[in-house]
Amino acid sequence: MALVTCKDVALGYQKTVLVQGLNLEVNRGDYWCIIGDNGVGKSTFVRTLLGLQPTLAGRITLGEGLSSCDLGYLPQQTLVQRDFPATVEEIVRSGCVSSMGWRPRLSRKELARVEENLERMGIAHLAGRSYRTLSGGQQQRVRLARALCGADTLLLLDEPVAGLDPEGTAEMYALVDRLNRDGMTILMVSHDLEGVQAHATHVLRMAREPKVYSLREGGALSWRN
Repeated sequence: MALVTCKDVALGYQKTVLVQGLNLEVNRGDYWCIIGDNGVGKSTFVRTLLGLQPTLAGRITLGEGLSSCDLGYLPQQTLVQRDFPATVEEIVRSGCVSSMGWRPRLSRKELARVEENLERMGIAHLAGRSYRTLSGGQQQRVRLARALCGADTLLLLDEPVAGLDPEGTAEMYALVDRLNRDGMTILMVSHDLEGVQAHATHVLRMAREPKVYSLREGGALSWRN
């Protein structure tokens, strides 16, 4: 069974329809990129997957026992968040909140997961550092480690390379590629058409009438397709 199935889905707000007739299947190990102009429903799709807003029509089904709480999420970062007064480890630990329930402290398993993801992102040596003192690329690694604390199977990334310099962008793509090779399924919102074609297995071009492309078959993309 697919991890995510969209059947005749319409997205938008109240009476404003941004997307209609969205049909796709996301399978384990896929690497999807979601492209399109501003305001066409890319982030709306991510928020709908997370259960933060309903579809206007159709149905989105999560398979293999997944729920919205099982999805790792890396949102776009605001200027205020870049100056957040917390340590790296504190921020990564906050990714375990959804699994804590009413417990006041992290379990040993959750603490081990925090340590694992700090190591996985190459930032264990920064655990005690203030988040606000880090470079943009380092902050994205911290936020990705936080997202991984809530995800075993599927990771949603909203513009993860926005604002990064070329070196930081290359590092982020390399990290996401490695996660995908290790079995993580990826859904990434992006404006980077060149990066999309170099990394994705599938592309969803979001528009009023969306289109799906499979790059496994050597397909080429164009904003005008």
